[in-house]
Amino acid sequence: MRQFEKHPSPLTARRPAVAAATLAAVAAAALLTGCGSRVTGAAGTPAPSGGAGPCGVALPSPTRGQDPSVLARDGARITALNTACAEYEVTNPGTEPSDVTVRFSRPASWGTGAETVSRTVEALAPGATAKGRLDLTAPGRAEPDPARTVKILRVRSVPTAEAPRPDGPCPASGLRLYADEGDAAMGLRVLGLHLRNCGTATVNLDGYPTLQLLDPEHRPVDGVRLLPGGAAIATGTGADDPPQKIALRPGEGARATLVWRNTTGDGAPVDVPYVRVRATPDAPPVTVTPELDLGTTGRLGIGAWAREADTPRPPATTPPGQAPLPGQSG
Repeated sequence: MRQFEKHPSPLTARRPAVAAATLAAVAAAALLTGCGSRVTGAAGTPAPSGGAGPCGVALPSPTRGQDPSVLARDGARITALNTACAEYEVTNPGTEPSDVTVRFSRPASWGTGAETVSRTVEALAPGATAKGRLDLTAPGRAEPDPARTVKILRVRSVPTAEAPRPDGPCPASGLRLYADEGDAAMGLRVLGLHLRNCGTATVNLDGYPTLQLLDPEHRPVDGVRLLPGGAAIATGTGADDPPQKIALRPGEGARATLVWRNTTGDGAPVDVPYVRVRATPDAPPVTVTPELDLGTTGRLGIGAWAREADTPRPPATTPPGQAPLPGQSG
């Protein structure tokens, strides 16, 4: 496959404007729909908050020497804050409907410190603004000054037409593709791409998913070698099995494993927030956000599609004209 051609040139990938930070695992994502009203503003310009709201006075600027980006970045901003809640706005500055996910830091549920939580706005129209609220109250929360921990950590947007749908209605393609949270240990990263046939026709898999790496501006990242399998990076990751032909029947699932290391040496580290995935060469793309922190290794191992462990093998069938054996259905 073309994606596995050798790259003779040195690592030349663009350095993303926002590095994939080593953050704590995200809390379960929650939809913004129903959490706030939606208004319309000029593309790229958040609609005004209208002054003080239920969460206290408006925040015109960061306080106590804060970095301005903790309260506003990439089309999202915190507009009001008190000890009970924080209000925020999310604007789509792009040219097509997008699913926009904002990751916040807020006071931890127990004791002091901070935890992370994400909110997603689905199908946000170009130039539109959605409003929402973060709850800062919890029985064990002991942070006396929420403004110290409430921050916008990062913003990610995916075209709605390419957004992963782990649940809900089956996509028109009949395939449901998404990425899991992955595992990390001692600089080694392992992440699963999951494929489920939610349609009515059998889908034939034979080989590897096709990947395109994208930077924070959704531009292609060059100079990273895509390796067939993960053995060149680490063994025992689940990405080592050779390709096999799989007839994925309705209701069945498959998995492909991505493997990389975040080792950093000479040169600029490469971080890849987005990966555009095609399950088969002619399948519609799905854009996931695995936050690949490739360091300076310039390599990503891609495992072949394999049946999910919880997917049963197809039942044995009898060739036409042959009587079934005892205990075998025809």
